[in-house]
Amino acid sequence: MESARKKNSRENPVTALLEDVLGCKWSWRILREIRAGVNRPGALERSIGSISAKVLNERLRKLQRHGVLRKIEYPEIPPRVEYCYTRLGERFFAILEQIEAVERDYAEHKAGANR
Repeated sequence: MESARKKNSRENPVTALLEDVLGCKWSWRILREIRAGVNRPGALERSIGSISAKVLNERLRKLQRHGVLRKIEYPEIPPRVEYCYTRLGERFFAILEQIEAVERDYAEHKAGANR
C-alpha cells in the first residue's frame, strides 16, 4: 500500500520539490553556492568540497527537472556551462531562506530553554 506522503508528493509537485531538496544535504548547498555566484560545475565541486562530480551532476539535473535551475551552454572552446535560477527557483530559494530563519529561531529557543 502506498504511503500518504508518497501519494501527496506525486499529486503535488511543490511538495515533491520541497521533500527532494530538504531531504538532500547536497541540493541546499548547491542552491546556496549558485546564489553566491558560484555557477560553473567545476567551481561548485571545489566550493562544496566533499561532493563527487557524479552526485553534483545528478543533483543539478534533478534541480533542472524540477524547474529550479536552468543550464546555460556557451558555444565556446573549451565548452562552458553555467547554472542559474529560474523564476520559480528564485521564489523557491526565498522559501528555503525562510525555513533557515525558522531553524535559527528554533536553535535560539532551544538554547534559551536549556539555560
